[in-house]
Amino acid sequence: MSRNFSDTGSRKEHVKITSESKPGFLERLSETSGGMLMGLVTFLLAFYLLFTNEGRALRTAQSLDEGLSLVIPLDSIHTVSQQNEGRLVHLVGALSTSKPLFDPSYGLSIQAVKLKRNVEMYQWVEYEESKEYEENGETKKETKYSYNTEWKSEVVNSRNFDREIGHKNPSAMAVESFTAVSPNVQVGSFVLSKGLVDKIDNFKQLSLSHLEDPHADVTRGGDYFYHSDNPRRPEVGDLRVSFFYAGLSGDDPHLGSAEQVTVVARQRGDQLVPYHTKSGDILQILYPGDLTVEEVFQREHQGNTMKTWALRGAGWLAMFVGISLMTRIFYTLVDWFPVVRDLVNIGLKAFAFCVASSLSLLTISVGWLFYRPLWALLIGLLSVVPIVVAKSRVPPKKQQ
Repeated sequence: MSRNFSDTGSRKEHVKITSESKPGFLERLSETSGGMLMGLVTFLLAFYLLFTNEGRALRTAQSLDEGLSLVIPLDSIHTVSQQNEGRLVHLVGALSTSKPLFDPSYGLSIQAVKLKRNVEMYQWVEYEESKEYEENGETKKETKYSYNTEWKSEVVNSRNFDREIGHKNPSAMAVESFTAVSPNVQVGSFVLSKGLVDKIDNFKQLSLSHLEDPHADVTRGGDYFYHSDNPRRPEVGDLRVSFFYAGLSGDDPHLGSAEQVTVVARQRGDQLVPYHTKSGDILQILYPGDLTVEEVFQREHQGNTMKTWALRGAGWLAMFVGISLMTRIFYTLVDWFPVVRDLVNIGLKAFAFCVASSLSLLTISVGWLFYRPLWALLIGLLSVVPIVVAKSRVPPKKQQ
């Protein structure tokens, strides 16, 4: 019989106010000097990130083009042809494993590539909200701490709470989470490498509706097993267990047919292993579903493009933050004068934006120099645009 239990969390809160004297000019100048050093490190890391990202992106694109030109679609996944030994192959088929995965503690088994047991414990969780304000020449910080009971998959260390009394959590869980992986995964007659198996990670929650309570002290409610005297009103320390699977590898009356996957990898005997390209990259690709060769490599190119732009954005942001920290000292020198301080702050932000944009484009162009010189030249010319635009907005000096 299936039962659904609702959580009834309790919430407590308290407020703490701390105060400290307003830092003097020398103290703020010292803090700014430390920020300048951190900014310099961030600034240099941005150069490294932007430069290496371009080389990585171009190598990956070349490797994918090489793979697309060499890959051979297999006519049959049930026979191993020696003619394809060492070559890059493309195949589509259903996953299969030699035996099901078990969790004997809960009487559960499934024919799948991976079975994950997820254990959550009912615990106290601390939240804090802070605001600062000035009063009588002092800087005061008001922090509101609130505590709520929630299901968490990681142990929350209550020793770090501002107030542990009344909010103490157990130091460990009586039942541990784990992921079981089938030792032998195949598509037809071909055995997948560990790297390919690692790519099978589209986990789905396993329905427990057809299972009975495994023990007298365990109650099933919905898709959870509860270690609790009263799952409707759980207490701190109670557990609930859920299960997830990835890569269904056999027909199941409740879950359906075995999952189809598309694989691109190097054939070595009856094994599918990584393919090493001339650019130094590795090709071992797995996607759920039935995809053509062109669709597989199109998705890989799209993933490479998204990663490249994400790292470019991260590199630009790191450079912007680095420049802002290094120029913060000018703001500190004038922060006694509110109007001047605000104008200087706007100017410093605009300066950091323009310089970060120009240097990012210049670094990207250097990364392309050895691969596509013409594009590198165009991007290099584009890098001066932010500086030119910024300079054009500065009013000319009056004639003496």
